[in-house]
Amino acid sequence: MIKCNVTVCGVIGRDASIRTNKEGKTFLVFPLRVMIPDTDGKTMPIEVDVSKDTAGKEVSKYRNGSRIEVSGTMYLKHRGDKLYFNLFINEIRTATADAKDTVKGELVFRGKVGQHIEEKRDKKDQPYTMFSAFSTEKVEDGFEYQWVRFFCFGKEREAWLQPGVRVDAKGEISLSAYNGKLNVSCKVEELVQYVADSSNSNQ
Repeated sequence: MIKCNVTVCGVIGRDASIRTNKEGKTFLVFPLRVMIPDTDGKTMPIEVDVSKDTAGKEVSKYRNGSRIEVSGTMYLKHRGDKLYFNLFINEIRTATADAKDTVKGELVFRGKVGQHIEEKRDKKDQPYTMFSAFSTEKVEDGFEYQWVRFFCFGKEREAWLQPGVRVDAKGEISLSAYNGKLNVSCKVEELVQYVADSSNSNQ
């Protein structure tokens, strides 16, 4: 499970439209284009699929090319080689023309730790730990996996933090690109070992 409570600034990629779900409820939808920094000094575009419970009269406010800032809950879905961003928003604001593209906020994660855990020290001799972990989602007859890179600053590695252990983590989300590939990372604020409830066989 990966859920992010975020504020996103970008440019609307297509005029907003109204859709209706199976329950007959209408909602506003549009794509938001956000430029993510690349390690070579360039940028890489991502598209965030935005939706909002709304009345039809709001559609005309959100036109292609408008720069806006939105806040809400974003879910990451990995399908094949692509990562999709689904953002359910509760607030929309007009952004200034010089406002920078951003995705900022808190990432909430549950998943399994990978094989490599690094223990290091910074320039001030303070300890920190780096590791990657993946979240698994069942899709039809198979599974999809999304990796996140975690950075735990200011304390020694916990003894229980071992490859294959399941964790619950919260922290500051960061998106970056390298050689055209998007990376998701998290500056950890909370990290605990996840132990499934034996009474719930689905965990």
